[in-house]
Amino acid sequence: MGQVDDGTYREQRRVPFSKFCDKWLAERESRVKPTTYRFYKDIVNLHLKSYFKDRPVHQIRAEDIEAYLTFKRKEKKLSARTIGYHLTVLRMIFKKAIIWEYVKKNPAQYIEKPRAKKFEMQILKPEEVQVFLEHVDKDYYPFFLTAVMTGMRLGELLALRWSDINWFSQQIYVGRAVSLGKIEEPKSRHSVRKVAMAPVLAEALKKHKKALKVASLFSDEEDLIFPNAQGGLLDGRNVYHRYFIPSLKKAGLPRVRFHDLRHTYASLLIHQGENVKFIQAQLGHGSISVTLDRYGHLLPDAHNGVGERLQEAIFGTKQEESAKILLS
Repeated sequence: MGQVDDGTYREQRRVPFSKFCDKWLAERESRVKPTTYRFYKDIVNLHLKSYFKDRPVHQIRAEDIEAYLTFKRKEKKLSARTIGYHLTVLRMIFKKAIIWEYVKKNPAQYIEKPRAKKFEMQILKPEEVQVFLEHVDKDYYPFFLTAVMTGMRLGELLALRWSDINWFSQQIYVGRAVSLGKIEEPKSRHSVRKVAMAPVLAEALKKHKKALKVASLFSDEEDLIFPNAQGGLLDGRNVYHRYFIPSLKKAGLPRVRFHDLRHTYASLLIHQGENVKFIQAQLGHGSISVTLDRYGHLLPDAHNGVGERLQEAIFGTKQEESAKILLS
């Protein structure tokens, strides 16, 4: 009655969940990257719609969303992390429903995400990296050498062009990535970076460029560094299953993820004493806290000998001599 008196009352608008999702997706399409839109669309069309169907949006409660998450967990078809993405999309959908005055509160807002299993990074030792590179297909040696010596993500490697290499400064510009078979901008502005190129990598890439006999319709500045046989984009899944995993098996190494080559690169930089801020920039992390959270356990124990170093900085003498000065 109070809302009626002050003119704020709005009658609950009735719309089926599936129909509202179509409207939400149409609004999202012009606001997000194509890959993000396809990600949302797949979650909505393949999962959410088939469960909530034509149930009115304003009648969906928190317990209904909890039931959906439980249903997905019991199916055992999706990881906890993926199911968590479904919850994120539901939160976004109902947030927009509030703005458009279809609901008064967000039923997904306070629901906890399923606890995702944390993957433990596996890092190859320097000697294991050498063994691995000795067993890769010779045509893919430059590709895997670049992965190990730059820490680039698979999608970033697939999108590299010869114009991205500065032979004078010995740097590789990372400004694109392949996602769902298309070259797009990286997921964040921090991913755009310049990565140092070791002399051995520069030499390998120069030889690779000379040996590359793929006929291209484009100019040299636009040619892909790692094209398929037709000069187009390599399929990352084929690289992984046909070349990466078999090479590990031939080398007698444990089956690691391709992303673990990135972790290996980071660990090598840490163990050779590179500045953490520099490592952050090379990996394209948004903040140094991300780098420390991910690789802090690899850093040498900073407390070892810190007392002695502090003492020497102040007194300019060793421990025994300082003790004599203080006690005299």
